[in-house]
Amino acid sequence: MSAPESADICEDNVAVIEPESGWRILDTKELAHYRDLFFFLVFRDIKVLYAQTVLGFSWAILNPLIQVVVFTIIFGRVAGIETDGIPYALFSTVAIVPWTYMSNAMSTGSTSLVTGQAMLGKIYFPRIIFPVTPILAKLVDFAISIVLIIAVMIYYGVWPSVNLLLLPLFVLMMIAVPLGISLWLSALAIRYRDVKFAMPFVIRMLIYSAPIVYTATAIPESWRFVYSLNPIVGVIEGYRACLLGTEIPWQFILPGIFTSTVLVFGGLLYFHRKEKVFVDVI
Repeated sequence: MSAPESADICEDNVAVIEPESGWRILDTKELAHYRDLFFFLVFRDIKVLYAQTVLGFSWAILNPLIQVVVFTIIFGRVAGIETDGIPYALFSTVAIVPWTYMSNAMSTGSTSLVTGQAMLGKIYFPRIIFPVTPILAKLVDFAISIVLIIAVMIYYGVWPSVNLLLLPLFVLMMIAVPLGISLWLSALAIRYRDVKFAMPFVIRMLIYSAPIVYTATAIPESWRFVYSLNPIVGVIEGYRACLLGTEIPWQFILPGIFTSTVLVFGGLLYFHRKEKVFVDVI
């Protein structure tokens, strides 16, 4: 009698995982079930980010600082780009810090499934954990680099206004942009490895598609709506308005909010649609 009983016990403890049909946004219950794995992967990425480096987390400040110095010399002094009366070092710092987060998160998140393929084919867990992990892990770098913004603001004697209350909105928007792009591109990268090689080029081009080294008002008025559909524009302009106390340019921000929302929800739908073939294709 013991053998059949043990067989019954084994059958009762077998979990059958089957792909679901149709379109779905997100299975929050499943994510909650695997939350320990999710937190472990996030903390792992944070711990190994600057492992065996001499300067450690100081690189989170040095990376944007070097860009600020280069941009200030080239675009501020040599090219003499107009910044609406804001010192160029301050003008660029407020933009480069969120841009550095978004570019690093996009670059890592877009190839997260390919780099994690060894783990992907061995056990089951929600695959969406892969592209979301670097989005959260890179927030540590961003939090540290905020020190750079504070230091430059103190140096120039600039203090934020009541607009600072809107900063959480632009932080969420800043997270949504790389999240949406990573969901789309990580799913595409499974089949098309060109994504890995194209991303460095795309990142270099994107920095000039947003008002990081120039002002958004430099764009001809007839093109401003199309230009503002780039969600990075809304993030950068929102940060400047919140931290420097300038007028909030909703004409650049609202279209970007719409685009970033479409990116995230569309990315979730597409990622789920392709999730069931990841292991077969990779």
